[in-house]
Amino acid sequence: MPLSQDQIFRFLKSVHPYDALTADVVEKIVPVLDAQVVAASDEIYRFGDELPGVFIIYEGDVEVTDENGSVVSHLGLRNSFGERGLLRDGKAVTSARAVTDTTLLILPTVEFHALIAAEDKVRRFFDRSRSDRPSKQDRQDLATTQVDTLMAANPVTCAPSATVQEAAILMRDRRVSSLCVTEGEALTGILTTRDISGKVLADAKPVDTPVSDIMTHNPITLAPSAIGSDVLHAMMERRVGHVPIVEGGKLVGIVSQTDLTRFQAVSSAELVREIAQADTPEQMREVTTRVPQLLVQLVAGGSPHQVVTRLITDIADTATRRLLALAEDKFGPPPVPYLWAACGSQGRQEQTGVSDQDNCMILHDDVSDADREGYFADLANFVCDGLDVCGYFYCPGDMMATNPRWCQPLSVWRGYFDGWIAKPSPEAQMLASVMFDLRAISGDESLFEGMQKDTLTMAAKNSIFVAHMVSNSLKHTPPLGLLRGFATIRSGEHKNQLDMKHNGVVPIVDLGRVYALQGKLTEANTRARLEAAIHAGGLSKSGGQDLLDAYDLIADTRLEHQVAEVKAGGKPDNYLSPSDLSEFERSHLRDAFVVVKSMQSAIGHGRGMLG
Repeated sequence: MPLSQDQIFRFLKSVHPYDALTADVVEKIVPVLDAQVVAASDEIYRFGDELPGVFIIYEGDVEVTDENGSVVSHLGLRNSFGERGLLRDGKAVTSARAVTDTTLLILPTVEFHALIAAEDKVRRFFDRSRSDRPSKQDRQDLATTQVDTLMAANPVTCAPSATVQEAAILMRDRRVSSLCVTEGEALTGILTTRDISGKVLADAKPVDTPVSDIMTHNPITLAPSAIGSDVLHAMMERRVGHVPIVEGGKLVGIVSQTDLTRFQAVSSAELVREIAQADTPEQMREVTTRVPQLLVQLVAGGSPHQVVTRLITDIADTATRRLLALAEDKFGPPPVPYLWAACGSQGRQEQTGVSDQDNCMILHDDVSDADREGYFADLANFVCDGLDVCGYFYCPGDMMATNPRWCQPLSVWRGYFDGWIAKPSPEAQMLASVMFDLRAISGDESLFEGMQKDTLTMAAKNSIFVAHMVSNSLKHTPPLGLLRGFATIRSGEHKNQLDMKHNGVVPIVDLGRVYALQGKLTEANTRARLEAAIHAGGLSKSGGQDLLDAYDLIADTRLEHQVAEVKAGGKPDNYLSPSDLSEFERSHLRDAFVVVKSMQSAIGHGRGMLG
C-alpha cells in the first residue's frame, strides 16, 4: 500500500535531522520524497553508481559493503545512507542491498543539496568534519564557560538538624569551606565557615546549636546551563563565595570562589613551569593531579583533540625531563651519551586523561656492561618510579627503560629492528608497532635519527614485513554491529559499552602507522602521519580527508566522555555507553566507524588509497 503524505510527514518528524525542522519546512520536503520498495536480497545501488539522492529507511534492514564486498554497516529504521557519495561527486562510495523487504524514502539529489544550503541544522548533521566547533577566537573563557564545567560535583551535605560542631568536623575532614544543607535531594540552605565564625564563635553560641539556626536559608542557586559570568555576577551582587547548582529541584554541584580561581590558574604552560621547578616526584604529583581539570578546561574551551592531547603530553614530557635532570644530579653525569625515548601514546603525543608509561633508552655503543647494569639501570628506576608517583603508571607489558631489554646500546637496537623486519613473527609485529612510534624526549638525538631513517627505508622495502604490519593493523576493528549500528562489549565490567580506545582510536592509529611505514614518513603523531600520507600521495585526498574527519570525531568523542567522567567526580576511562549519546551523536559516530572500516578493507586489499 502506498504511503500517504501524512504518514511520511509523521515519520520524518521522528527522524534526525528532520525532527529539528519546522512543520512548514517538513511539509515542503514530503511531496518530493520518492518511496521505493526493495525486496529482500535485492541491490539498492552498487559502488560507483550515480546516486538518485539520500536514502532513509522507513522499514526494513539494509547491508552496506565497501568496494571489496566487505560489510561495513547494517542499517535499520530511520537510518540514512548514501550521503557520503552525494557530498563528493554524486557517485556511490559503497554498495547497498536490502536484507529484508525494505521500504526506502529517497530525497533527490537537487533537493538534498538545497536543504543543506538552506537549513543549518541539516548541514551540521551531514557535515562529518565537525566544522561547527568553536574557532580559536570563539573559544570559551571563564566568563562564557558553562557552569557544569566549573562546578564541583557531589557537594558535601548535612541535614538541618546536624549540630554546628558536627558540621565543623565534617568541613575539616572533607577540607571544604561550605556545606549544602539538604532534606532528601532538595537544597534548603547553605552553611559556610564564615557563618560558624560570625554567628557561633563571635556570639558564643553553644556547639550543639542546630545548623538550621545559623545557615543561610534558600540561598541563590543556578542551573548547570548557566555560564561563568552568571556565577561572577551573583557572587559580586550578593557578596557570597559559594553558589549551589540545582537542576530539577535536585542539588547537583556547587561553585566556589576557589573553583573560579582554579579554573583560571590551570593552563598547560603553568603546569609545565611548576613541574620544571619541582625538586621531588611528590612535588610533581601535586601538579599532575590537576591534569584532569586541564582536560576539562581544554575540551570545554573547544580545543580539538590533537591540541588537547599535545598539551597533556607536553606535561608528561616535562616531568620526564625534570626527573632525568634530578637523576643526573643524584647519580652524576652519564658515563656515555644516551637518549631517553617515549613510545605508545606519549611517543605519538596523544596522551589523554588515562595514560601509563612506555619508554626506553638508547645508549652509545661505548657503554660498558657495568655502566648499563649500574648507572643507567639506577637512572631508569629513578625516572620510571618518579613517573609512577606522578600518576603515569607502570606499563602492564613492562615496555619501560627499567626492563634491561629496552635499555641497550644503539647497535643492539639496530639489531632488534633488523630482526623484527627480517622475521615478522606475531611478537615482532607487536614490538615493531610499539617501537615505530618512538619519539626522542631527552638526550643525544643523533642516537635515534640515523637509526629511524635506516629502519624506515629497510622496512618499506620488505614487502613481507609490510604485509604483516598491514595484517596486524586490522586486528582492532571498529565496533559496528546490528544494534543501532554498534557492537558493544558483551560481558564483564564494561558490558554494553564501547571501548573508545581499542575499537575507536587504535584502528586509526594502526592505519596511520602503516601509511608512515609505506611512505617512509618520520612523523609519529597519528594525525600528522595521515596528513603527511595525503601530501606524499600514499593516501588519496578524498579518502584521507574522510579518515581525518572520522578520526577527529572519534577522538573528540572519547575526550568528551572522559571530561564527563571527571565532571561527575570519577576517573576518566575509555568506555562509553551508546545510550549516553543522542541519536545525532550516534549517527555521526556510526558513520565515522564505517569510514574506518572501509579504509581498513582498502588497505587490507592492497590499496592504501580510497578514492
